[in-house]
Amino acid sequence: MDRSVSLSVGDKHRLGFGKDLIYYAGMPSEKVFSIVQTKWGFPYQGFAWNLFFPVRQSKIRIGGVNIIVDHVTPDEIRLRV
Repeated sequence: MDRSVSLSVGDKHRLGFGKDLIYYAGMPSEKVFSIVQTKWGFPYQGFAWNLFFPVRQSKIRIGGVNIIVDHVTPDEIRLRV
């Protein structure tokens, strides 16, 4: 079952129970969008990195979770997780 998720720049979404957080980081260029993946290793210590994808790519995989990108603009992204 797919869950529809709409994220504005800076909004976060947990990919599932015990899974990573993702944040929408916008579009650094007109052909690329960015999602930040965050992992928490220890209390008060976390790790995060930017992932960059071409706008035309509709299927991505982050933290072992398949994601379908329905629509992306510089201000918002719509996903099915």
